[in-house]
Amino acid sequence: MEMNRHTIETLLRAVTHPTTGTDIISMGLVENIQVDGHKIRMRLVFSQPDPQASAIKQAIEQRLANAFPEGEVKGHIMELVRPQKPAAKPAAAEYDGLAGVKQIVAVASGKGGVGKSTVAVNLAVALAARGLKVGVVDADVYGPSVPKMIAAETARPDVRQDGDREWILPVERYGVHWMSIGFFVAPEQPLIWRGPMATNALRQLTRQVDWGALDVLLIDLPPGTGDVHLSMIHDLPLTGAIVVSTPQAVALSDVEKGVNMFLNKDIRVDILGLVENMAWFTPAELPQNRYYLFGRGGVAALAEKLRLPLLAQIPLVQSICDSGDSGEPIALRSDAAGDAFRALAAKLL
Repeated sequence: MEMNRHTIETLLRAVTHPTTGTDIISMGLVENIQVDGHKIRMRLVFSQPDPQASAIKQAIEQRLANAFPEGEVKGHIMELVRPQKPAAKPAAAEYDGLAGVKQIVAVASGKGGVGKSTVAVNLAVALAARGLKVGVVDADVYGPSVPKMIAAETARPDVRQDGDREWILPVERYGVHWMSIGFFVAPEQPLIWRGPMATNALRQLTRQVDWGALDVLLIDLPPGTGDVHLSMIHDLPLTGAIVVSTPQAVALSDVEKGVNMFLNKDIRVDILGLVENMAWFTPAELPQNRYYLFGRGGVAALAEKLRLPLLAQIPLVQSICDSGDSGEPIALRSDAAGDAFRALAAKLL
């Protein structure tokens, strides 16, 4: 019997809740099944503390041990209590441009300078290349970089009148719908706004935008864990979050804080995985060489510690920097750097 997610899920349908008699898969208690070599990981999630949790966990371990004697299950089942969240309410009843959006994914980082926007832009382009309808909100109101990264610094969104409502139309480029505060101000103009002004602007750039039907909307959050993050997270029905980091120890400590922000009991947003950016340096003239300038395997180790998927390791190459400056995302190219972002898109899906 092959050890994979589908087989494991099928086996776990024979494990029932001692109280209800319903199988744990149908009850939705099992999440994030992963197979990594011989290790089998998963999350056992309850909406409230359950006295049967330990018994269910033991039943899972026994069931999988019988089917896969070589598998390692014990110690790899995380128990979580995640109270059900009330349905998110639109910030303004008259505007809900997100009505046609199927999934909303935040792209976050614990600190600046780790290439979060580079990941968000190229992930969006890679997803669109796979045939998905994709949108991106550049939520960094104080340092919007997305317009430059898609060569749209002079773009100005149109407005569509619908009765007494005005809908902002996103900028379309590379098969993706884009929205950024950078489309409304000059590149050199600073926004000296307090938190409430910034959050109100971002609410307009999400809710008042005519997104239409989208498969996924990526939210490129500003770095850190501040007021803008909390407002966005509470206002949007997020599917989950991706957290980006470099392998450096100083970046990793901030990443763990960012992860814990999403997992906070008052927020409770699933982390879909981590992305290691600038994982190694590869010079153009030596494409097979790898130089670990910022440390090696730091994000992979953190993912192991937090029991989260490592979605991708993106190399540090000159072409990625050049593509960001020129406004042509590297994900459009058929080279190793472009392949890394296409692999990220595939893994995320």
